[in-house]
Amino acid sequence: MSDLDMMALPEHIEAVGGYVIATYYLQTGREVDIVKKVTSIAIEQTTGTWVPVPEETAEVREKYVAKVVGIYEVPGNEYEVPTLQEVRQWVFQLAFPAVNFGPQIPMLLSTIIGNISMIGPLKLLDIKFPPDFLAQFKGPKFGVSGVRDLLGVYDRPLLNNMIKPCTGYTPEVGCRLFSRAVEGGVDIIKDDELIADPPFNPRQQRIKLYMEAIRQHYEETGHRVLYTPNITDGALKVLDNAKQAIDAGANAIMINYLTVGISALQALAENPEINVPIMAHLDFAGTMYESPVSGMSSYLILGKLARLAGADMVVYPSPFGKFPLLRERYLQIGHHLENPWCHIKPVLPMPGGGVMPNCVHAIYRDLGPDSIMGCGGAIHGHPMGPVAGARAMRQVIDAAVAGIPLFEAARQHPELQAAVDAWGLMEEEEVGIFDIKG
Repeated sequence: MSDLDMMALPEHIEAVGGYVIATYYLQTGREVDIVKKVTSIAIEQTTGTWVPVPEETAEVREKYVAKVVGIYEVPGNEYEVPTLQEVRQWVFQLAFPAVNFGPQIPMLLSTIIGNISMIGPLKLLDIKFPPDFLAQFKGPKFGVSGVRDLLGVYDRPLLNNMIKPCTGYTPEVGCRLFSRAVEGGVDIIKDDELIADPPFNPRQQRIKLYMEAIRQHYEETGHRVLYTPNITDGALKVLDNAKQAIDAGANAIMINYLTVGISALQALAENPEINVPIMAHLDFAGTMYESPVSGMSSYLILGKLARLAGADMVVYPSPFGKFPLLRERYLQIGHHLENPWCHIKPVLPMPGGGVMPNCVHAIYRDLGPDSIMGCGGAIHGHPMGPVAGARAMRQVIDAAVAGIPLFEAARQHPELQAAVDAWGLMEEEEVGIFDIKG
C-alpha cells in the first residue's frame, strides 16, 4: 500500500461512514517526511508494526487501517522551509474504522492515542464521532433538564457547595457544616474529591446524617437539595459503592472518573439500577492535558468524553480561580458539555477551584443559566459564617440573572457586602460576541 493509498478526502470518509476522525498536533524537525510519518502513525495504531508481517495483507489494510484525511502545516510553508525554522508544527487528521474498537471508550482511546502518546511532541486535540457511532452510547440519564426537574429550579445557575475542610472531620462535624450550607440556600452539596470512605468518616454514616438534614430542611422550607457522596474506589467496588449509597438514601453520586477509569463512569450511567444523577470530578486531569505538546486537550477529556460516558454534571477549573486555565479552554469545555450533540443530552458544567461572588457575573455571562457555580471556601470561609456564605452566593447569582452589577447588589445584602469587603471585586473587561481587534 503506497502513501497515496493511505489517504482519503474527508468528504469521502464521511459519505462512506463508519470512521471516527481524530485531530492531532505534532512537532517535528525541519527535514521530516511528514507524509511518511503520519502514514506510519496511522499504521501503528491500526494494523501494522515496525516491520511487515505476512498476515497484514492488502485486504486487511483496506478494511482496518486508519486513513489520513488531512495534514496541515502552521505556518503553511509552500516552496521552502525558512532557514532559521528548526521546528515545524502540524495539525493532522486520521480516520479510524470504528469497527476496530466498537462503542467503548477504553479501546477507542487505546487506538487513537495509545502507543503514539509516547513518540514525542504529539497531542490529541479532538475526536469527531459519526452519528451512527454515537447512537450506540446512551450518554447521561438526567442531563440539564433532569437535574433541574429533581431540584425544581429552572431559571438560574445552580449553586453547589464543597464542604471544607476537604477531609479529616467526622460525620457529625460534616453534618453541621452541611446543614449550614443547606440553610443558606445551596442546591447541591458534593463530597470533596479527597474524602470517600475513610475510617474517621464512613460514607454510609454521613449519607444518612446528611440526607436526614435535607429531609428536615425540605419539610420546613420546600427547598430541594442534592447530595453527591464520593463513591471513588477500585474499579470492582464502584458499582457496589453506588448501590449502597443509593440504598442509604443518596439522591446523587460523585466519582473521580479519571482515577477510577472513564469506563467506570459509563458503566454507572448505563446501569438501570443507578437512578440518580452522576457528578464527574476532574482530579487527575492535569496529568493528561497540561502539556501543550502531548497528552490530550482539556476540552476533550473534561468535555466531550465525560459527556459521552454519561456524566450529568462535570467539575472543571474556572479561569478565575486557583487553577490556571485559559479562558478559551474553559469556554470550549462548556461548549462540549452544553451544546446540541445528536441524541446525547446536554449536561451541566461546573467551574470550580476558588469560585467566589466576584466571578459569578463572568461565569454567567460565559456559560449562561445552565451551569453550576462550584463554591467551597467562599461559603465555609465567609466572614459571617457558612449560612451567610451560601446566601451571598445566591444573592450574586440572582443579581447576575437580573443584570444587576455586583457592587449594586452588595449594597442591598449585608452577606454579599461582607464577601466583597473580604475578597474584593474582579477587574474584567466586558467581552462581547463580536470583537475582531487584536
